[in-house]
Amino acid sequence: MNIKEYINQIGTIKSILNNDGEFKNLNFDSRKIYDGDLFVAIRGTVSDGHNFIQTAIDNGAKVIVCEELPKKHNSNISYIQVKESSKSLGILSSEYYGNPSSRIKLVGVTGTNGKTTIASTLFNLVRELGFTAGLISTIEVKINDDSFPATHTTPDQLSLNKFISDMVNTGCEYCFMEVSSHSIVQNRIAGLTFIGGIFTNITHDHLDFHKTFKEYINAKQVFFTQLSSEAFAITNSDDKNGQVMLQNSSAKKYTYSLHTASDFKIKILESHFDGMLINLDGHEIWTNFIGKFNAYNLLAIYSTAILCNLDKQETLIALSKLKPVEGRFDAIHSTNGITAIVDYAHTPDALQNVLSTINEIRQGNGQLITVVGAGGDRDKTKRPEMAYIAAELSTRLILTSDNPRTEDPEAILDDMQAGITAIQKKKTLRISSRAEAIRTACIMSNPGDIILVAGKGHEKYQDINGVKHHFDDKEILIETLKNL
Repeated sequence: MNIKEYINQIGTIKSILNNDGEFKNLNFDSRKIYDGDLFVAIRGTVSDGHNFIQTAIDNGAKVIVCEELPKKHNSNISYIQVKESSKSLGILSSEYYGNPSSRIKLVGVTGTNGKTTIASTLFNLVRELGFTAGLISTIEVKINDDSFPATHTTPDQLSLNKFISDMVNTGCEYCFMEVSSHSIVQNRIAGLTFIGGIFTNITHDHLDFHKTFKEYINAKQVFFTQLSSEAFAITNSDDKNGQVMLQNSSAKKYTYSLHTASDFKIKILESHFDGMLINLDGHEIWTNFIGKFNAYNLLAIYSTAILCNLDKQETLIALSKLKPVEGRFDAIHSTNGITAIVDYAHTPDALQNVLSTINEIRQGNGQLITVVGAGGDRDKTKRPEMAYIAAELSTRLILTSDNPRTEDPEAILDDMQAGITAIQKKKTLRISSRAEAIRTACIMSNPGDIILVAGKGHEKYQDINGVKHHFDDKEILIETLKNL
């Protein structure tokens, strides 16, 4: 590739061409730069790539793309000064891999809750219908039947285009991906071509990164503003910010809802712990998904399928067969009549949705015992709110660790406990060991009781001081309940 071909596309402020501009590969990690490569200096949240320009040159970089030119220039190196390095990286990555997103039907899903369920179930749906597809989610990246572990909800620009390129080369027709607010702000989706975008909802989350709720809303809105007039944009009109998301979008606009007038509608007819009967677009079907929040997810999935011109009848039949995503309202039924549910709910709204759903379904005098914590090094303001909601909607509450990361687990629990009233405190235990907290909930339970273990869902680790230790909520629940 030759950088001269892309100077007008990447927001160039100034170019200093000291060579022919040809480069072999590109990267934003100076340690992965080799002879003849292009290095993009990115300003990250932890480190600034501009500090590693000389390292990249020492490793063989021939072209440097940066926001701030070095004071001293190497006479053999070409320098391109741009407005936003991260955006330039997205455009260059896309070009480097042959614009793969333009050769696949790429649909993005954004919002606070529901992204993983919607993206993963859309992937499973089209696979059930016989199509080839890719998935980019919090849990994993999938290319048809091949699975790769995910490190971020939305990968970096290079990784994204590499994955999508691999999907195209494998013959995939569709790709469904989660689009996080971080990725939008950090331009990780720059240069990608989407045929559609889905908005789920927006509630309190990630204020450690965005600082204000308005900034968080604006970040989500940018995704829809960037969609082309050929794309579709579908929003949850029951969410008060649903229409805000689309107000500056030139995409074809559609709505879905349970309560308000919309293009696509759904109604819950019956709810049970093994599924629910719904009326979806005028058709009654049984689904293995549970709860009002999943009704929204199913409607977004169905709406997207219709907008992708999938057969309506075949889509409804496939939806009745599909199973929930791992760690999302994932129910375990013990032989002695105890139901345990593992769920990824780690925001106040998600926790309220799950607990409300359980309370709507549970019968008799069975207890609802909730085990929940909050992640370290993340938004602290949601901790007391989550604890209050959990205490208010549960019979018994056990506050415990989530992923403490570099924070003191006891300090996190102090923040959570601050949200609990004096009356709620009487039914609350505090056990910092998550394994012990889950075992205690099992020991406290009786036949007919329900245990909710919230916060980590599909995760198979616990992050403590930068080390990821093996940890699986579901594994501990199954083992403990089996031995009661």
